[in-house]
Amino acid sequence: MIEWLFAFLIFYLLYKLIFDFILPVSRASSQIKNRMNEMHQQQQNHYNSSQTNTSQQTKSKPPADEYIDYEEIK
Repeated sequence: MIEWLFAFLIFYLLYKLIFDFILPVSRASSQIKNRMNEMHQQQQNHYNSSQTNTSQQTKSKPPADEYIDYEEIK
């Protein structure tokens, strides 16, 4: 009888350990990992969009009134 109670106690403690500690910790860590990946993706998208904006700004022609035409003197 004591052996059955001891075995039941061990199975109960294992059950509590798995379902009250291990599973919630693994779920929380996977959620944190997913959020970090989303944040990294958003930062990457923001960086890429800012790079395209700056490259478009540098490629645009200067206005005609600010352009000085130099002639070669021989």
